[in-house]
Amino acid sequence: MNTLHVNVVTTDGAAYEGEARMVIAKSVTGEIGILPKHIPMVTPLDISILKLRHEDGGRTLIALSGGFMEVRPDTVTILAETAEMADKIDYDRASAAKVRAERRLQDTKISEIEFRRAELALKKAINRLSIRDMKD
Repeated sequence: MNTLHVNVVTTDGAAYEGEARMVIAKSVTGEIGILPKHIPMVTPLDISILKLRHEDGGRTLIALSGGFMEVRPDTVTILAETAEMADKIDYDRASAAKVRAERRLQDTKISEIEFRRAELALKKAINRLSIRDMKD
């Protein structure tokens, strides 16, 4: 079999474990595709959608809140703050989080730290919502 074993782990435990013929992730320097027998590497990940392509032609989409990816020739391990499978995302909650973050960003009286937190919350909410457009 020409696949990679993929593990996605968060502080809450395993979020995903399975086989994929290709892993597509967004590192902080750009999108990267991992195939079996890839050279070993470690890279930080951006807030993005992890795409796993399966041998049967199917795919799995996972919303990541950043993290790190370790690649070995036959294994990919992703350590993320949060990881949500596409079918488990509460889109109403993500939409409400987006609205809250946008309101915070319009507040001229917030501190620089609060502004950066609101920016991060907005990016995470948009990422979670964007998975809906990718689903088959």
